[in-house]
Amino acid sequence: MDYFISFLIALGVIVFVHELGHHVVARLCGVRVLVFSLGFGKRLWGFEHNGTDYRISAVPLGGYVRMSGELPEDSSGDPGDFLNKPRWQRILIYLAGPAMNVVLSIGLITVLFSYGIFNQALYEKGSTVVGFVAEGSAGEEAGLQTDDRIVQVGRNKVDKWSDLSFEIGTSANKVTRVVIERDGEPLALSLTPTPDPKYGYGEAGIAPKLKVRMISILEDEPAAQAGFQPGDQVLSVDGEKVDRLQDFIAYVKERADVEIAIGVLREGQEKTISVTPQVIPGDEEGNARIGVNLGYHRELPFFEALTTSAEFNYDIVRQSMVIIGKLFTRDVPVKSSLSGPIEIAVISGEAARRGIDDYLFMMGFLSISIGFMNLLPIPVLDGGHIMILLIESTIRQDLSMVVKERITQVGFMMLMTLMAVVIFFDIAKNLPNLIPGS
Repeated sequence: MDYFISFLIALGVIVFVHELGHHVVARLCGVRVLVFSLGFGKRLWGFEHNGTDYRISAVPLGGYVRMSGELPEDSSGDPGDFLNKPRWQRILIYLAGPAMNVVLSIGLITVLFSYGIFNQALYEKGSTVVGFVAEGSAGEEAGLQTDDRIVQVGRNKVDKWSDLSFEIGTSANKVTRVVIERDGEPLALSLTPTPDPKYGYGEAGIAPKLKVRMISILEDEPAAQAGFQPGDQVLSVDGEKVDRLQDFIAYVKERADVEIAIGVLREGQEKTISVTPQVIPGDEEGNARIGVNLGYHRELPFFEALTTSAEFNYDIVRQSMVIIGKLFTRDVPVKSSLSGPIEIAVISGEAARRGIDDYLFMMGFLSISIGFMNLLPIPVLDGGHIMILLIESTIRQDLSMVVKERITQVGFMMLMTLMAVVIFFDIAKNLPNLIPGS
């Protein structure tokens, strides 16, 4: 149930902001807005103000704004009708929804970067120097070592970890040429990323250098009872210096019911705190944990946070476009590239459990993704309407009703087919996780 509630809250905020964009710009252009609805179907609750019925509807998986004269059969000579407005104004109205999704995403992630986001997203802006190579991984088989700087994957140069992760992630099971710098000298290696069993993304088993910090402390877990706090930087464990996140996790996993001493740096002061790891519930291998989420923490000044957020959102859109191209060439599997309501609900629930930082970050990521999707030139989406208006502006006349109806029918069938495919992969990836006891 918490998955579903987390999903509805996130989707509700994103849909509200999207439809608010359409609503405000329509009003500014003098269009009469008849309905502003969160959800579809039967009206459950609402009120009327200035001629607009603001409502909450029965099916909470989206929303809509209905404008006067939006459909040809409803159009009249009323100057407040949508179709009586110039094409450039109608384009602005359609653009306003996705634009507000972009604003929401940039705003949320800016706040998180300013606060000091407890998430791996920020460190991925950093260098491509390898800090960890997992034993038996594709990276080890390729010959990668710690302190190697990866400068190129395939034909593409990489200068930040997010680009490196993306190139590896979209190269599963492919022999890929990787150029590195080792001791100041260039060296070419052959890397074959292994596919992640759930999503099919390529993995090399490598990670960047990180300062190990406790990003959040889980309630009623050993770390909370011992007195650890969010933001504690891990310096040592049982007297051994900690340089890599993975080493720390591996050390703790192997010490179920054994007291360990963890040295941390808190507000400039070094402390040593004892804690006893406990076995993870349901883990048949007996792995232990202390109940913390680990990651990277750095607070950015506001304007640097804003530009970093804008760059991060740009990277999401750019990488989404690349993935769409690779879908058509079958360079990436469909199941790893598309997520539907079930998958998003699972991601929302997991993010909410990790903490408000991760949840807001997920909401920002989802907002920019929905905004991008709505701008795709698919009929019935905002991008499809804009495409038709641009075509009409180019030929300087309206397309016939028959042509528009056929375009809409094709677009609807495309969306229904896509939704069926997405839900199929959602069920295949996530249904076992949603069944208690499975």
